[in-house]
Amino acid sequence: MEIDPRRLRVLHEVFRRGGVMKAAEALHLTPSAVSQQLAQLEREVGLALVDRSQRRVTLTPAGRVLAAYAERIEEQLVEARQELNRFTERLSGPVTIAAFPTVIRHLLVPALRELAVRHPRITPVIHERFGPPAVQELRLGGVDLVVTERDMSQPASSLPSMSRHPLYDDEYRIVAPPAWADIPCTVDDLVDLPWVAGVPDQACGQALERLAQLHGFAPRRVHVIAEFPPVLGLVSAGHGVAIVPSLALLDVPPGEVVVTGIRGVGSRRIEALTRVSRTTSGEPDPVQAVVIEVLRETADGVARRVGELSRSPEVPA
Repeated sequence: MEIDPRRLRVLHEVFRRGGVMKAAEALHLTPSAVSQQLAQLEREVGLALVDRSQRRVTLTPAGRVLAAYAERIEEQLVEARQELNRFTERLSGPVTIAAFPTVIRHLLVPALRELAVRHPRITPVIHERFGPPAVQELRLGGVDLVVTERDMSQPASSLPSMSRHPLYDDEYRIVAPPAWADIPCTVDDLVDLPWVAGVPDQACGQALERLAQLHGFAPRRVHVIAEFPPVLGLVSAGHGVAIVPSLALLDVPPGEVVVTGIRGVGSRRIEALTRVSRTTSGEPDPVQAVVIEVLRETADGVARRVGELSRSPEVPA
């Protein structure tokens, strides 16, 4: 029995993605090509591996057994590549990173410049993806590293088979429209104001909810926005106050919004997630490790810029 390991990878993707269409997308193949690879693999092993009797393609018991072995082989190959990298002075290879816009702009872009100087043979690929879909893609192997956020009041969720790598604690600031005659100076001044609020399941939305509960008021959410550029645009136009992380303020032109002196709102933690192979110690592979190292160094530089911003608030505390 001769089994082509490339077809085992196709079977493995169909199993973990739950169908031919999603497997084809992940492998950058057509669904027809995936079906042909499965049919050829069935001929090689002499067993039916795919149950085609239903509308959705599923694996037979024999197919599930072979897919489990395929997963082990894939992990062994990943470990082999990691070990071989240790014998080379110059790391190389692709690394796919999922992140959200402010991190891409302020951490990844400068980090990639430094990475290109230190390790020119590493080829980063950036996907704008965040939240549960990004974590799921990491779990499925579609990306190698995810940069994510969480409000510091939220406990770190349990993520089996993944490692967390803290990068940066990003302090929240409260911003107000520059045209307002009375700029809020304390939390009490915020009670009756309109809010350009963050999405409830994202860090800034959770920060507003926590602030309101702590001080006993119900925020009047006039707008609910996920991305920071439109949040800042609405604040600039006079539609309300907002909680934004300091990172989002780095490129805001002077006078576009007023950064109030209200502090103690908390922060969000930005961290990288990587998969943990069952065959390794849990450390990221060497390519991922140097990416994380450069991201941390970049974050240190960002912290210095944010510190300069914090020392010169537009409205004194």
